[in-house]
Amino acid sequence: MATIVTPVEMIEKLVGFDTVSRNSNLNLIDYVADYLAEHGVKSERIFNDDKTKANLFATVGPDIDGGIVLSGHTDVVPVDGQPWDTDPFTIVEKDGKLYGRGTSDMKSFSAIALALVPEMIAKGIKKPIHFALSYDEEIGCLGSPRMIEQMVEKGMKPRAVIVGEPTMMDIVTAHKGIVGLKTKVVGKEAHSSLVEDGVSAVMTATRLVNFIADMMAENKAKTDPNNSYAPAPGYTTLHVGVINGGTAMNIISRECEFSWDIRYVAEDDPQDFIDRFNKYCEETILPAMRAIDPDCSITSEIVSSTSALGPEEDGEAEMICKSITGKNNTLSVAYAAEAGQFQDAGYSTVICGPGSIGIAHQPNEYIELEQVKASETFIRKLIDDLAK
Repeated sequence: MATIVTPVEMIEKLVGFDTVSRNSNLNLIDYVADYLAEHGVKSERIFNDDKTKANLFATVGPDIDGGIVLSGHTDVVPVDGQPWDTDPFTIVEKDGKLYGRGTSDMKSFSAIALALVPEMIAKGIKKPIHFALSYDEEIGCLGSPRMIEQMVEKGMKPRAVIVGEPTMMDIVTAHKGIVGLKTKVVGKEAHSSLVEDGVSAVMTATRLVNFIADMMAENKAKTDPNNSYAPAPGYTTLHVGVINGGTAMNIISRECEFSWDIRYVAEDDPQDFIDRFNKYCEETILPAMRAIDPDCSITSEIVSSTSALGPEEDGEAEMICKSITGKNNTLSVAYAAEAGQFQDAGYSTVICGPGSIGIAHQPNEYIELEQVKASETFIRKLIDDLAK
């Protein structure tokens, strides 16, 4: 007999899989594939290079154009060092909330939709609902491009993509893109008493970090405070998150590395900031370094890239969500998601999902049961529309 579960039970099941991005997600993917197979739904795994992780794509209903893609990522952020009051991978219900890693970001959306698969089948939907479950979203949206590429190659033409990131069931039509970079500075070692004989990689790196901060300050200064992202920063932000370098206090450092990101609004081109950074290195910083040692260098590489999502004129996804929710307004969010990648491929895309991003990534992450119910209602109305 096919497994029948409630949305809360499915949330409990998916949260129980420790799919922190450093781990494999295959146990969760296998569970979902088996669950769908019990209901006669075929699915396909799209693996990473070493086959330790996979996306899962499945279609409920007829395999025709005009369906709806429900997109969600299966990985979650780490819990290391966070003061959780409960086991992060065991759902605890208290005061109308479900506590656990991934409840808000964003296993609940996928779990609710999966729990309603029997209803999709029983209603006899005339247009398909596609499940697009990805890996490694939390470390740069690395998995979804393979799945989207396959959708394009197969000529799939869904009417809309709904990405279920936490929005409190509001409709989001814009999110920032991200480019992640790593910069390495190579200087020249010397005794710290002989500062003119060496080139400090650490101190050079700090000048570069300050230049990055200055570029962000320029963006902030020219931004309308009433922009659509408010109260989140409505401008392109640049941030250095990790810096490592040096050997000892009394040695002029030879090497220093730092990791930084550019979170850009759709109207900005992140390459412009990268070009400015590289020009500053080449014209202002490197000549003085190489005057002491010609082997000094500054190299940067892009380690991840996620496209921004921008509002669509008369977008199908937006209209569908407005019709179902009864909401007329849309929002912009400062976080990045896979929505921009779907939009880049030509699919009408919005973000609309249960839970709050303000609770995501924190200890004692939770989703309110009211949000679970609201998402249930949303999916059921979508099912009814597709069954007409």
